[in-house]
Amino acid sequence: MSELHKFLFDGLPVRGAIVRLTGAWTELLARRAGNTETGPYPPPVAELLGEMCAAGVLMQSHLKFHGALVLQVFGDGPVKLAVAEVRSDLQLRATATVTGTVGPGAQLPDMVNAGGGGRCAITLDPQGRLPGQQAYQGVVPLDGPEGRLERLSQVLGQYMRQSEQLETTLVLAADEQVAAGLMIQRMPAQGAGNLEGARAAGGEDAPHDEDFRRIATLAASLTRQELLTLDVHTILHRLFWEERLLRFEPLQGEAGPRFACTCSRERVAAMLRNLGRDEVQSIIEERASVEVGCDFCGRQYHFDRVDATQLFTEADKQPPVPPGMQ
Repeated sequence: MSELHKFLFDGLPVRGAIVRLTGAWTELLARRAGNTETGPYPPPVAELLGEMCAAGVLMQSHLKFHGALVLQVFGDGPVKLAVAEVRSDLQLRATATVTGTVGPGAQLPDMVNAGGGGRCAITLDPQGRLPGQQAYQGVVPLDGPEGRLERLSQVLGQYMRQSEQLETTLVLAADEQVAAGLMIQRMPAQGAGNLEGARAAGGEDAPHDEDFRRIATLAASLTRQELLTLDVHTILHRLFWEERLLRFEPLQGEAGPRFACTCSRERVAAMLRNLGRDEVQSIIEERASVEVGCDFCGRQYHFDRVDATQLFTEADKQPPVPPGMQ
């Protein structure tokens, strides 16, 4: 069962979370593998998507925000776009667009940042957005001060420092059965807008800097194999047995991370209306129907000639529904 555990370090401005995606992750992969047009993801792409899902859950878990967190990486490699979306109730979905060959053992630069133009974007899209209200988005390159970043965890750590001014350590891993992650984060100091504000006031030797560095170093020592195979209690005990942890009730089952897709026939119909009558009609003339598949869950939506005509018929001009057909 997929699960999310949140915790605090007693007496220190440091918080953490650890996530293990099992059923949610295997369902996502199974839906992709069952798509006869695309087939399963290459293993390195699946690993990247798994890490993105785990990271999305971890970041969403500390947001006081009602809506979707959308994590994207995109660039000029064979993986043109990878997307993971996690809603505030921890429903998640993910997909990737693969247009070239991804070799065994390919890393993030090979897949997305081959020419150095890769980017990572994090979007907070409020639910029930008001007219004129814009989603918040932050974008960072997939390069660091010393060259291209090899791991998604490095990219997201850079994003949190640059865009959110929060020191963050992430450890991420995924295979065909589990997608997991550990996040340790320095909390904003009281009376300061963020960590940088605290340092501006107190200098590099601000209180608890050494505590955070110690905890971050311990977290970074967690290996991929340990993260994928050990249970949460064992991981936390091995890493932080000398620290005083305040652990919250784990989120699992219907309250925890789980796969879900927000696609619907109504949303697809709206998309087709945006294409325009002429474009939809030309597809009907060529193929006799319009077939639209959801990239996230694989569900197929079929619109025949009658359906297409009704899309562009004003509601008050549509014929009445015959008795018994409501």
